[in-house]
Amino acid sequence: MPTLTTSQTLRAPLDRVFEFFADAGNLEAITPPFLRFRIVTPSPIQMREGALIDYRLRLHGVPIRWRTRINAWEPPGTRPARADGVVARFIDEQIKGPYRLWVHEHTFTPVDGGTLVRDTVEYRVPMGFLVHSWFVRPRLDQIFAYRAEATRKLIEG
Repeated sequence: MPTLTTSQTLRAPLDRVFEFFADAGNLEAITPPFLRFRIVTPSPIQMREGALIDYRLRLHGVPIRWRTRINAWEPPGTRPARADGVVARFIDEQIKGPYRLWVHEHTFTPVDGGTLVRDTVEYRVPMGFLVHSWFVRPRLDQIFAYRAEATRKLIEG
């Protein structure tokens, strides 16, 4: 199964970084404009285990509806640190959308000078390897690179 892993260290305290990611409304600000990504679920969204969030986007001009469920919600202070230093995390899973499978874990680790944010996405695409290699993975790499830069600008100023 393909896995996408990205990480970045942000020069901001863990509570502030987690709060930014805990606000689903920030997804629009860190998603590339070409996707025309919009949250359909009315605001404010109460982030918690079991929360459902609906989105609308366009991929190559094709309108797509996407629904995710928060399967794990562990803000700072609600769990002891893991052996790898992670002190907070949440997981969203696609219930409806373009992927056969999409499970996205966000982890947060305090480090000297800031917070390490790691995204790990396990996913499967329809139509297999060629679609993944030629279309999906390059686009995901582009989306997550944009996301990292946009997040850095918004959090670090």
